[in-house]
Amino acid sequence: MTLPAARRLIDRYDLQPHPEGGWYREVHRSTRSLGHLPGYPGERTALTAIYFLLAAGDFSAFHRVRSEEVWVHLAGDSLELVLLDQEPRLLTLAAPGEEGEPLLVVPPGVLQAARPLGTFTLVTCLVAPGFDFADFELPTREELEGLFPRHVELVRRFTRPLLS
Repeated sequence: MTLPAARRLIDRYDLQPHPEGGWYREVHRSTRSLGHLPGYPGERTALTAIYFLLAAGDFSAFHRVRSEEVWVHLAGDSLELVLLDQEPRLLTLAAPGEEGEPLLVVPPGVLQAARPLGTFTLVTCLVAPGFDFADFELPTREELEGLFPRHVELVRRFTRPLLS
């Protein structure tokens, strides 16, 4: 259920459902092309930016992006950002006056997931080189349980079961 404050922002910014969970809209795509970069399956722009909103009870499922991603808090409550490489790292993207940093960086290719620590969180995510869904991976719960057997509880908290 989306709460009234979150619903107002979803409507105000014309946010759409994101495959990882939450709501988003691309708000900037650089006109500067970086051409064909090594490790990327095509031409990429220099930078993209989105608005991204998570409401209470929702989460951004574990996913990875080929590029570096910067999360910046815009409104609402703090957010828990989970990075899963060899070991999990739990970070807090802080709302004003809260404990933590208002800006966090996710290195390229690192699994990430997030959840609001209150009623909702609105952030902007900046990706460089620019985001392309060809660079987006959303592993299944089963894949991640196999890769991280010591962290099954965390994997289950930030993934959705496959629908039959």
